[in-house]
Amino acid sequence: MKQAFVALGSNLENPKAQVQKAFIALSHLPGTRLVKTSALYQTAPLDCIDTAPDFINAVAELETALPPEALLDAILEIENSAGRERPYINAPRVLDCDLLLYGNMVINTEKLMLPHPRMQTRGFVLLPLFEIAPHLILPIHGKIAQLITPDLSSGIKKLPASS
Repeated sequence: MKQAFVALGSNLENPKAQVQKAFIALSHLPGTRLVKTSALYQTAPLDCIDTAPDFINAVAELETALPPEALLDAILEIENSAGRERPYINAPRVLDCDLLLYGNMVINTEKLMLPHPRMQTRGFVLLPLFEIAPHLILPIHGKIAQLITPDLSSGIKKLPASS
């Protein structure tokens, strides 16, 4: 079994419910166990062409027997099942699932890049990841605690558990 982390985000069609449903879908993947989930975080959209609703973001820790490419395919299927469309780059979305880490593997293929190529610059990924894995050392980037800076944390709000 390998440890993997998946980032989840939604800003359409009841985003909180979309992320919660994605947690459940991850827990049903073959050969996979959902170990831990972060709280939900509210974040203003980044790099959007037009005004869009705030995102709800979270991170899930998995233990999986699936190889990295098969896990990526499975989480993309979770996105598709939720109704994910890609009309243009950074469009609002029902569900976005990104494979962040798979063990300590570094992969750079057309299909998959690990660690996720932009995770170290995104507070909405780092904060929930730090919440569930505060001692994590990211391949290439180092200790997660050293990557979290005030500018990356700005505008990100951790939601109470009942939200």
